[in-house]
Formats: sequence, structure tokens, C-alpha cells
Amino acid sequence: MRVADFDFELPEARIALRPAIPRDAARLLVVRGAGGLQDRIVADLPELLQPGDALVFNDTRVIPARLSGVREREDSRIRVEATLHRRLSPERWSAFMRPGKRLREGDRVRFGETSDTACFLNQLDATLEAKGEGGEVTLRFDLAGPDLDRAIRELGVMPLPPYIAARRAEDEQDLSDYQTMFAREEGSVAAPTAGLHFTPELIERLSARGISHHFVTLHVGAGTFLPVKTEEVSEHRMHTEYGEVSPETAQALNAVRAAGGRIVPVGTTSLRLLESAAGEDRVICPFAGETDIFITPGYRFRAADALMTNFHLPKSTLVMLVAAFAGLETVRTAYAHALTESYRFYSYGDASLWLPQ
Repeated sequence: MRVADFDFELPEARIALRPAIPRDAARLLVVRGAGGLQDRIVADLPELLQPGDALVFNDTRVIPARLSGVREREDSRIRVEATLHRRLSPERWSAFMRPGKRLREGDRVRFGETSDTACFLNQLDATLEAKGEGGEVTLRFDLAGPDLDRAIRELGVMPLPPYIAARRAEDEQDLSDYQTMFAREEGSVAAPTAGLHFTPELIERLSARGISHHFVTLHVGAGTFLPVKTEEVSEHRMHTEYGEVSPETAQALNAVRAAGGRIVPVGTTSLRLLESAAGEDRVICPFAGETDIFITPGYRFRAADALMTNFHLPKSTLVMLVAAFAGLETVRTAYAHALTESYRFYSYGDASLWLPQ
């Protein structure tokens, strides 16, 4: 298939810059395969699912992964920005840096306050250890482990998606808006945005209905925002991300399916991790490691019986995943309806619930 098959026109006005208040007031487009479309809101979820179903959330926590500073050489100093992408060791991170063309291996970078009178505690130094394609680099920090984590929290800012950051600056509100209520395990540079729609009250109503909820962890990397640059879908290569499915979660989800319930990942990150952990026999196994699974039309799903997710970018790997789950023509019909009915798109936007028949 060609990447152009997943393109569509999206007016800029449809890109949400703030989430709905309250969170579960966001709109929810219910897609029942060939059974048609229904306009609801997220708060209606308990009556849209069945007792015995299981929601699966990603409990990763977004770190303030965008760092600003200067690249220092004997002959020059330039301002740089790094978005941490994936942790490689206690002191090393893979990152995307700008301006990439003016960086070289061995460069020293000082993040944080950069004035001559700045306090040393407001600085974080690193060496550019390796340089890859597209501005991706390996940074080796002078701090490691918890000390490095603390410095990143103090000096970094929330890495809003580029389609939001291009239209407004990050602010204090994003520190809470861009975290799900389940965020526990630090390590993501992007939120699992379908989970942003949930509130404690909604979870209570789901539980009272007999719909359970479970947690997996996938640390989302900045690669999720990178455009697909190939013309053929099969030529694209996914960035790797680290994830974990505990033995307890695997056992619970297998029991849900054995009892006739449906497994409903909340978000493409939860779905990708569950599919990485499931075998050909559809049994979900404990998992801890890297995954670069790329789900496109023709894929045979092993773990997911339904899917809740937001509306995604044209020609993105996430639209391809939804098309693999529901069918490309169904996705085209649903997205055309969402645009006509003024649904809000992307990270802070509305949601969709895909229930194949």
C-alpha cells in the first residue's frame, strides 16, 4: 500500500489546543464496523461497553523532556534544543536536536541557565556522543540515574506535540492536562492521549457496570510524531519503544477473554504493546523489552477486540493502525463524518470507539 492512501484534508481549526472540561465531556464517535456511526460523549462509555469487558490503559508518565541550552566549542556558542527520545543507560539518552546540521560528535552541550553568573545547580552538561540521521543524537550526561532524572524535571519543559507547540507555547496548565489520571511510570515524551479522557468518576461508573480496568506500560518516544517519509508503507521503519506487561495483567486479560469478555485497549500505545505480547494462539504473555511493531492493513490482531483512540494525523502510522483494525474504507467514512461534524483532532481532541462486528 502507498502512504498516500492514508491522506486526508484536515483544516487547522479542527486541531484541539486544549482538552475538554471535564475530560469525559469530550465527544466520542462510535464506529460499529458496517453497522454505522453514532455521535456520543466519553461519559457514555459504560453503556457502550458490556459487563465483563476489560479496558487496558497505559500508565506511563510524561517527563519534561524538552531541554534548551547552548552548544559550546572553543570558537563558538549556539543555542540548541533537545527533545529526549529514549533512555539508553543511566546517563545516556537518545534525543532529537536542533539545529542538527550544526552539531558534531564530541560537542559539549550545557542545558539550563547559560549566563556567566548562573548557578551551577541550574545547569546540566552533556557530551554529544554520536550523531544519526534526521537530527537524532546520543547524549551522555554528566549526571546519571536519579540525579539525572531530578535535573531533567527541574530544567525541562513539557514536550507538547509539534502541531500544538507551533500554535502556542507550553504553560503551567499543560503540566496536568498532558498527563493521564493513571500516570505512574516515568519515561514517556508524549502522552497516551486516549487515556486523557478519563476521570475518577467515570472509572467508578465503569467498575459498577462490571467493566474492569488494567494497566500496561509503554514509554512513548518522540518518534511517534515523525512523519512517514517513504512512499510505500512497507518501507517505513518504526522507532523502538520500551514496554512492560506484568504477569498479573497478562493472566487477568487472558481470564477476561476466557470468560467471554472483550479486551479494549485505550489508545494505540496500549494496543501495540498488547499485540507485541500476544502469541499466535491469542494468549497474552508477560513482556518486558523493546518493541517496534508496525501494524498496517493485513495484520491479524491477537489481543485487541475493540479500540478506543483519538483522531490521528494524515498519513501517520497511527491512522494505518486504525485502518488495519477497522478497514481503510471504514476509517475514511468515519473520519469524513468527524470532519463534517466538527470533531476535534489530535492529542487534546475528541475520541473514537471502534467496535468491529
